[in-house]
Amino acid sequence: MICSQCGTNVADDSTVCTQCGANISPAASSGPAGGPSVLPPSASAPFPGQPAATPRPGSSLPPFSFDAKRWSRAERITGIATLVLFISLFLPWFTYNFGLGTVSVDGLWHGWMYLVLLLSLGIMAYLVARAGFSEMPFKLPIAEAQLLLIATGINAVLSVLSFVFKPGGIGFSGIGWGFGAFVGLAAAVIAAAPTAVPAIQARRAGH
Repeated sequence: MICSQCGTNVADDSTVCTQCGANISPAASSGPAGGPSVLPPSASAPFPGQPAATPRPGSSLPPFSFDAKRWSRAERITGIATLVLFISLFLPWFTYNFGLGTVSVDGLWHGWMYLVLLLSLGIMAYLVARAGFSEMPFKLPIAEAQLLLIATGINAVLSVLSFVFKPGGIGFSGIGWGFGAFVGLAAAVIAAAPTAVPAIQARRAGH
């Protein structure tokens, strides 16, 4: 054994240190001789002097597992139509024939259609989250149906305005609609229909 006071080696059956006279406790002196040792709590920390990290309940997002079955029928229609609307913004919306050839501009020619672009991305991101999480990791300020109604309604109104107002003004000769304008207009209306129609019916029933 080793004396815990002066570190002198003493016989295993000794009760008093022959060097300093301190009482020898077998339990206290067995550690330095190679017995089992217990690391202090801070020893498991990733860096010296820092406490070990402990998991915090609720601090991480719920597991993501995409399942399209979580979508309702209305959400499926809205999601597909919004995706088509998003793609149509990069297709020819207006064309101009100047005799020697034809030029065209896409749906983003009108500056306000960038808002449609952002809203379409937001709608699709929301629907992906709806399909991926069994419980949404964030709380919405309004009901989900109202959120989709507002977003798709704005897209529909702006798409109609963009369709009607050609470059150069209404009735400007030489400028026609490209196929992207018809695709985008139809997609915007279809995307808004699943939430707009029930809202209109409920409003009429309330009067």
